[in-house]
Amino acid sequence: MNITYYGHSCFGVEVGGKNLLFDPFISPNELAKKVDVTKIKADYILISHGHEDHMADAASIAKQTNATVIANYEIAVWHNAKQGVKNFHPMNFGGKWKFDFGTVKFVNAIHSSTLPDGTGGGNPGGFVVDSTEGSFYFPGDTALTYDMKLIGEQYKLKFSFMPLGDNFTMGIDDAVKASDFIQCNNIVGMHYDTFGFIKIDHNKAKEKFSKAGKNLHLLEIGETKNI
Repeated sequence: MNITYYGHSCFGVEVGGKNLLFDPFISPNELAKKVDVTKIKADYILISHGHEDHMADAASIAKQTNATVIANYEIAVWHNAKQGVKNFHPMNFGGKWKFDFGTVKFVNAIHSSTLPDGTGGGNPGGFVVDSTEGSFYFPGDTALTYDMKLIGEQYKLKFSFMPLGDNFTMGIDDAVKASDFIQCNNIVGMHYDTFGFIKIDHNKAKEKFSKAGKNLHLLEIGETKNI
């Protein structure tokens, strides 16, 4: 699968001939100013929770590409009713749905969630994508949670995204433990460096994952990598 990093927690993943875009926060991100949002491909936009730094560009990209927004009930319906997004698919915890690229399961995350206009964004979550090309986990913003063990028991993950920045989410040490829980040694870092609160030491992070027998990918913004 080809993965393209657009900064913060935003990634494009090509799966089953479709383009999945996760947590689009690009145009307000100074670190991603070289990314042309109008050229981003998306058939589906998956949003983990309602904070602006995970969905600032979701509505505009959805309208531009005619993509389907996949999110919890509150966020999906809000994009339709308040943002004029035509295509949306609401989900909730433990539920899964078969799309034309594979199956998506909405799983637990420990965080908060408020929409940009101040209304409630429901509960935050993550996604497990299962396809003929392999399975992967996008946890969204979360603390380390024992529920992650269930993912490791139910899926053989090809790779997983994982927040590293600490302060608002788990940090590097907990991310290593989380990768143990999900039984995945191929990790793509996210949610780091964008703000002062979440800056990390890249070398130290890679060293800690390496000592645990794991491969940590820290992509450059705009970089595409096959994993």
